Amino acid sequence: MDKIPSFQKDHNKLMPGLYMSVAKNGIATFDLRFKRPNEGDYIAQAALHSIEHMLATILRNGEHKEDIVYFGPMGCRTGFYLLTTNMGYGETLAMLKNAFAESLRMEEVPGALKNECGNYLEHDLAGAKRECAAYLALLETLGEKENG
Repeated sequence: MDKIPSFQKDHNKLMPGLYMSVAKNGIATFDLRFKRPNEGDYIAQAALHSIEHMLATILRNGEHKEDIVYFGPMGCRTGFYLLTTNMGYGETLAMLKNAFAESLRMEEVPGALKNECGNYLEHDLAGAKRECAAYLALLETLGEKENG
């Protein structure tokens, strides 16, 4: 089998940031890299789960909700994937800055009740907010042209 594009990147060189990794069939895949791979610092599982709920809710209710295909975590716990249509890097960066700022104002994790979530006991709002604040600070340093 051929290696998929994400496995063809040298993960030893990946740094935290925002990367437009693949554009295929009208869908752009963004790599929201929170952590440097293989360095032992990963997003805690409960925080990762909460960020997924928080950002998916914000993005699917935002100005670009029709362009959001998917938002979810990387299995390696170093970040998230965002799949969009009709959005370039600069527009996505601006949207994400707003979304992460909004996440910091949340007082509860959306969809975290037993009847709404398949693992409702594993959430960490405070941990999610710490990770979101750190990633927002990183996003604020990026220009509107693709990072990497």
